[in-house]
Amino acid sequence: MDVGSIYLIRHGQASFGALDYDVLSPLGKRQAEILGTHLVRSGIGFDRCISGSLRRQQHTASATLEQLHLAGMKTPPIETDPAFNEIDIDAVLQAHLPDLFPARQDMQLALQQAAAQPSSFQRLFSQVIEQWISSRHEKATLESWNGFRERVQGGLDRLLADADPQARIAVFTSGGPIITLLHLIVGVSANRAFELAWQIANTSFSQLRFQDNAVTLASFNSHAHLEMMQTPELITYL
Repeated sequence: MDVGSIYLIRHGQASFGALDYDVLSPLGKRQAEILGTHLVRSGIGFDRCISGSLRRQQHTASATLEQLHLAGMKTPPIETDPAFNEIDIDAVLQAHLPDLFPARQDMQLALQQAAAQPSSFQRLFSQVIEQWISSRHEKATLESWNGFRERVQGGLDRLLADADPQARIAVFTSGGPIITLLHLIVGVSANRAFELAWQIANTSFSQLRFQDNAVTLASFNSHAHLEMMQTPELITYL
């Protein structure tokens, strides 16, 4: 029976709180290198490699594949498909925060707290995402939840249409597309899927198995490559 695999790999730690979030931190690059070394030791190579167009996704892909190349393993070129880009979180926040905090001073306070503490950002982001998913307040200039879901589904459909039956395909992406595929494939609700997003570690991978157009979830959020280093600081979620 011919069965192929898609590895959904979350990018390494980005630069949370910096002027440009879309840059791997030094720790993020280290996480990607550790992932690459783990893949080599596990004998997991790839027939194709796809990445979203965001820099943190592209850099994670190149740092991971470099370890495969150094070990003499097959390293396919990195193809780019923006279908696997993250939600435009800044745009979603700007569009929906006024609905949650009509008073400007309340909104400014919420933003200050979010910038100071990741836990405060998580609470604020969860409120905004719930508003976005509900589709009750769609904004003309903002990608809707339904539009985002269709974008991610389109990326998966293109992969399956071009995939060899036993292909191993790496997809370097972000938490939003990963949990959206979880929602689409497993049937978990969108709100529950986004709750799980906070558990997806940087450079973790979730494995999908496919046969023709039938897709199943084989594993979720595997980050044993980081756990085995016995260095808790390597396990991050931003």
